[in-house]
Order: sequence, then structure tokens, then C-alpha cells
Amino acid sequence: MNTRRTFLRSITGAVTAGWLARYHALAAPGKGRTRIRDVKTMVMQGPERNYTFVRVDSDAGMYGIGEGYGSPGVGIKEQVHALKPLLIGKDPLEIDVLYTGLGRHTDGSAHSFLRGASGIEMALWDLAGKTLGVPASILLGGKFRDKVRMYDHMAPRNMLEPASCREWTERVKAGPSGFKCHKFSPQRTKQGEDHARDRSNRVLTTTELAHIRRGYENCREAIGWGHDVMVHCHWEYDLRASIQLAQAVEPIKPFWLEDPLPVDYSDSWKRLVAASNVPVCMGENLARRAEFKDFIINQACDILHPDLRNSGGLLETKRIADLADVFGLPMANHNTGSMVNTIATVVWAASIRDYLLCETIIGKGDWMDKVVLWDGPVIQDGYIQVPDKPGLGIELNPDVVRAHLATGETWW
Repeated sequence: MNTRRTFLRSITGAVTAGWLARYHALAAPGKGRTRIRDVKTMVMQGPERNYTFVRVDSDAGMYGIGEGYGSPGVGIKEQVHALKPLLIGKDPLEIDVLYTGLGRHTDGSAHSFLRGASGIEMALWDLAGKTLGVPASILLGGKFRDKVRMYDHMAPRNMLEPASCREWTERVKAGPSGFKCHKFSPQRTKQGEDHARDRSNRVLTTTELAHIRRGYENCREAIGWGHDVMVHCHWEYDLRASIQLAQAVEPIKPFWLEDPLPVDYSDSWKRLVAASNVPVCMGENLARRAEFKDFIINQACDILHPDLRNSGGLLETKRIADLADVFGLPMANHNTGSMVNTIATVVWAASIRDYLLCETIIGKGDWMDKVVLWDGPVIQDGYIQVPDKPGLGIELNPDVVRAHLATGETWW
């Protein structure tokens, strides 16, 4: 007798069999399983930073693309090439095994190592999806959403001048991508366009707090309540100043207060979360579950904000999200990468149940929006549609990338 359960089993079996059939059909003759043939890098120079692209080739004639961290950072390209011998000849579908096999560096190269390894891992997901003919979001467990909300960094030239905030509002609303969420730092001086921050001083004076409060209130009055605003802090305050800052900006209902305290875990993060009515967001410089664990278990933040290029790639960051979900903490993403990392992050975000939104530096309508081949505008009404093509659903635009390669770089 055909029951619903046996029917679903038959469908699942058919889909799995289809993937495996496609996999073996694409496998190199005589080997039965496809293998990694090469790992390549290519660095593109953008307006403010560079971007390290990673490509993993299989002997079945397919390849996957990822992005390791570029600047600010050094040695990412070199790390990828140093790891290449550990990958050649291996099965590209064994992503967890391959990533784990790259090791754990505990010396001074640890940061650049993980940034390179994360780019490789990202490319492997793209290659796996293309090999099996399915989107990487499906391989990660399926899509909880079809589009992902994005936020930008557009800020007023002078938060302390209402006229400047009104001009900012006009620019925001006329933007081609329809962003309705914006992150920018407090303006700590009275001078019109001086956004400099004194990073040697972790305290805030009463005058500075008054200026910060007035600046964000000017922004809220100008843009209204239909847009969200985040307060960006760059890890520059002590606990006392962080609490005072949270209290100063509370009237405008920020979406979050980001990275006010030094990066590493301490009980001061718990004290801040307990004292602040503004959600506290952090995580862009943390790596792997080990560094997120104390923040999650101790409820020392309200929102986790990993960058896939720092945290260990798609699978490791999904495990971080799974742990956070147990404690009722939502995810968002730091992302200063190119369109490659942006789309990879969107694919990842689709697979996360409790997800808010993703940062991006694209969406201005310039050449940065054309690094990847895409039908129509990448960001529409502040959202990116989750690709439904195999892998990450991306291919580089060779004309655009070639025109913006870093000095000394050549196309693959």
C-alpha cells in the first residue's frame, strides 16, 4: 500500500539517484569519481580594496568559484597556493573532510590561513552544486527564503546639520537599489564633515554623547521610520562608553549597535547586553565555532554577524548558526566582499532559519555590480534574489574582471 511516507521516500530516492547518476556521468573516465585537478587565484582591484578570487577545477571539466578575503589583509593568495597540494587528487564533494584536512594554524599565519581556506571552501560548494546540477542552497539543507535583505553604508555628510541629513535622505531614496537599511558610525566632533574617530581614546565625553544623540536624531527625523539605521562602532569603546552610547542613540530605535567593545569575549559583553535596550551585534572578526561559542552560550550579544571569509566558509558558519538558534539568537552577515562573496552569502543566508539581513558594498549601479553575470539589477527594493542555478549560481564577467585586475594579475 502506497502511504505518504513511502511516496516521499520514493521521491527522495529518485532525486538522490538523479544527483548520483549525474555525478558519475561527469566523473573522469576510468576513475569512477571526479577529482580536484587544480586550484587557482586571481586578484581584482576595486575602488577601496582588492578581492581574492579562488577557483577549484575538477578533472571532469567543471570548476567552482569562491572569494577569500582581500584587503585589508595580506598573504591570502599565498595561503591558497600553499594549501593547494592538500587538495589535488581529492574528491571535491567531500567538502567537510577537505576543509578539516587543511588543518588549524595556531601561529601568526592563523588569520590569513582561515581567510584563504574559507575561499577554497566556498569554491568547493560552487563546484559541488555544478557537479550535481543543484543549487548550493539545496545542498546546505534548502531555502528558508527566496530573497535576502541587504544594507548599505550610505551616511550623511554631516549628521549634525539637519539640511545635510535631508540631502542624505534624498540620495538614499533616489538610489538605484532601493536600500532601506543603512549602517554608519557616530560623528564624534562638531566640525561639519570631520568623521574622524580618536581610536586611542575609548571614552566619550558628555559633549560627544550629546553630539552623537543629536546626529542620529537628525537622521531619524529626516528619513522617517520606514528605514532602519545601524550604529557602527569599530570596537573602539570601553564598557562604560558603550553603555552610554547605547542610551544616547536609543530614542531613534537603531536596528543594532555593532562592535562597540574589543573583539574577544569578556563578561563586559554580557554586562553591555543586559544594560542596553538597543540590540548588540558582533562577530565579523571571529573564526569558527570556538570563537563564537562563549558569545552564544553566555548570551553576550543579541545578533551574530559573521563574515563567511573569516568564520570558516559556508558549512562552518552554518554550524555556528545552528548553535545560535538553540539559544534564540538570529544571524546577519558582515560582507565587504565583491559580488562573488555577496552572492555566496545570499545563498548561505537562504539556508538559515533565523536570519535578518546582509551587508554589501555593491548596489551603486557601477562596474562593481557587473563583476558577475546577472540578469537585470542585482539588488532590487533592497533585496537580492537567491539564485536557482547550480552551485552558487554565478559566473564571472570576464570583460569587467579583466579590466580591473590588480597589478601583475592575469585572467585565470
